[in-house]
Amino acid sequence: VLVVDDQSSDDTARVATAAGARVLDGSPLPAGWAGKAWALQQGIEAASGDWVVTLDADARPDPALATAVVARARADGVDFLTVGGRFECPTPGTRWLHASMLTTLVYRFGPPGAAGRHRAKPDRIMANGQCMTLRRSAFLDAGGMSLVAGEVVEDIALARRLADDGWSVGFLDAADLLTVRMFESLGDTWTGWGRSLALPGVEPLGRQVVDLAVVALAQAMPLPRLAMRRGDVVDVVLLANRLGTLVGTRSAYDRIDAAYWASPLADLASVAAIARGIFRRGPHTWRGRTYD
Repeated sequence: VLVVDDQSSDDTARVATAAGARVLDGSPLPAGWAGKAWALQQGIEAASGDWVVTLDADARPDPALATAVVARARADGVDFLTVGGRFECPTPGTRWLHASMLTTLVYRFGPPGAAGRHRAKPDRIMANGQCMTLRRSAFLDAGGMSLVAGEVVEDIALARRLADDGWSVGFLDAADLLTVRMFESLGDTWTGWGRSLALPGVEPLGRQVVDLAVVALAQAMPLPRLAMRRGDVVDVVLLANRLGTLVGTRSAYDRIDAAYWASPLADLASVAAIARGIFRRGPHTWRGRTYD
């Protein structure tokens, strides 16, 4: 296990060393690079072996994860595979909003798809950078993380760039093997994930607006329209679809309670968070760093 210490100010490096990991002291961030992309580049360069599996610091993998994802990538002929895990949301507020925000991805891009050559067009591919599996030498020869050095949403940008270059790209569900704790509070969820879900730098503004309209009209509006007695049969069908999606995403969470089932009530807040991410201008702070 190789851990990249991205010049953190906490005890990550000490804890990782005590647990037996090899800790790589990260170099200062070069101009034009986002922090995560630079940390991944250093780790992939320092790693050994034909395949590399990367994990975010907030990910908790099952011991079998690395072997399983590499085996699946090799069996399906995938050059670049990402997987989604099970979310741990520590408070009712985070479960309520997080489940709604996750559903916006389903409405825009569908659920995680099959491995192998991705069926979606390269510019509509989805990915999850919390766990990436790649062929190390080929990836570095292609340019590595420099392909998306300045991207804040580097995982989706990378998957789309590689797919456009002819790589076989896959995105699968691995909820049984990976748990992720992304945010600690409702406010962090709204601000942090709203920024990412807007896909800044990845989607052109026109497509961002169209996708936002789809989420607003198909996911968020049917319930309030019916509650105000202004709905019609279309709203009934859309609400039924929304509830079906809620049933379908329950396996993505470690705890299912009233807050989760009430998450359709957070759909308007999710739309607002994504809209904020789309139209907000100027520098913003993410993980302790400021980006333009």
